[in-house]
Amino acid sequence: MAVEAAAAALEFTPTWIVAAVCSLIVFISLAAERCLHYLGKTLKRKNQKALFEALLKVKEELMLLGFISLLLTVFQGILQKTCVPPKWTSYLLPCRKMEDKAEQLGPSQAHFVAAGVLGRFGRRLLADGGAGAGHCQNKGEVPLLSLEALHQLHIFIFILAITHVIFSVLTMLLGGAKIHQWKHWENVIQKDVAENAPTGFTHVHQFEFIKERFKGFGKDSAILSWMHSFVKQFYGSVTKSDYTTMRLGFIKTHCPGNPKFDFHKYMVRALEADFRKVVGISWYLWIFVMVFLLLNIHGWHTYFWISFVPLLLLLAVGTKLEHVITQLAHEVAEKHSAIEGDLAVNPSDEHFWFGRPKVVLFLIHFILFQNAFEIAFFFWILTSYGINSCIMDHIPFILPRLIIGVIIQLLCSYSTLPLYAIVTQMGTFFKKEIFDEHVQQGLVGWAQKAKKRKGLKEGSSGSTAGATNGSSHSQPSSLLAMVRRAAATEEEGSSNGGDMRTDQ
Repeated sequence: MAVEAAAAALEFTPTWIVAAVCSLIVFISLAAERCLHYLGKTLKRKNQKALFEALLKVKEELMLLGFISLLLTVFQGILQKTCVPPKWTSYLLPCRKMEDKAEQLGPSQAHFVAAGVLGRFGRRLLADGGAGAGHCQNKGEVPLLSLEALHQLHIFIFILAITHVIFSVLTMLLGGAKIHQWKHWENVIQKDVAENAPTGFTHVHQFEFIKERFKGFGKDSAILSWMHSFVKQFYGSVTKSDYTTMRLGFIKTHCPGNPKFDFHKYMVRALEADFRKVVGISWYLWIFVMVFLLLNIHGWHTYFWISFVPLLLLLAVGTKLEHVITQLAHEVAEKHSAIEGDLAVNPSDEHFWFGRPKVVLFLIHFILFQNAFEIAFFFWILTSYGINSCIMDHIPFILPRLIIGVIIQLLCSYSTLPLYAIVTQMGTFFKKEIFDEHVQQGLVGWAQKAKKRKGLKEGSSGSTAGATNGSSHSQPSSLLAMVRRAAATEEEGSSNGGDMRTDQ
């Protein structure tokens, strides 16, 4: 055993093996870095700033993974020499200990299980963890975390982060393909704006939007309205009449002087800006990981029950977004009997949870992460311990978890994400992506210069308003407020999503 341990050390390893392994690792790392670099150059060349920033977010996650790997490597010796009483390791176990299984199995079965486990891990633990285990054994205690457990934990964190990024990108691609189909509606609408502008009054119930959404559900039929919204997310979640009406409501509220405003292009830019937030793993998501790992106790079937959480949340989000459209239809139908021209809705934050459309983005972020966690955990157990591992849980619980994961991925991609992209534009605020990139930069720079001048003069807000009144804009105070908001958003790293309000 001493000879094997000595042979495993680097000083007794042939140099050609060390050089070959290092060369392979360096080659793979450089190839991955170059691929990300050229992908970033391609996105910048195509003026895809939002997707480029999402790529930078992925690089940050990879850097974080590298730092986690470094910490696990540096502190593995300390963890090995941190000893705890053996009874401390008998609580909150994901699997029963060998002696507990031996009591339920016969002597021959128990010997077979023990031989299998020792045959798989025993040699590695004796070679790698012998020093730490011997240090604690001399004290009558056990190591806080074995090298094998530390190694598997490292692999799991890596698989989780990569799976989350892949699932987020896949959701964006599938959802983007669905949203891209709406471009045809945008082109048709812009042609009709100039050629077939309707005149005269039309009864509200003759509009297709009201026919599809109103359904005669009044305030006393709230349950029926919610049930209709729940079912609507599974088929035709957004129709042409929905798109046309919400587009017109947005334009009349935020840019009434530009009836040919490209709403589809703005919506896609706003979605890409939100995507860079979804692709990252925020600190609160890491807290959820720790909680999930803590609750993985034998007999609780935790991961089976947790798999329903993202599904229920996704159904709730889709229902809420559909219900927002229904509420918009109800407002128009209840306030007007006839409307002159095209039908338009009145965007308002009051239709969303807590009056904040960004809550929906937070929930989608959590849903995608939780679904990625489920799938990553499954593949980690499958590749590390096998399908029959006790951590994998019972076989009848595995198939429902995988089916739920697929349903979440498809439903979020083809229904919930497109709904989010258009319905969240029906809030009181609009996003800074309403401006083109060069316009955004110019407005932010103008606002920053104005703030500097204001600080130097130490004047009141009235002096700034008076200076702005000399400009050629029709709504100078509103525009200045918008620009100031854009500058504040830029400085805060878009912490509030870059939303700006139009003061009509």
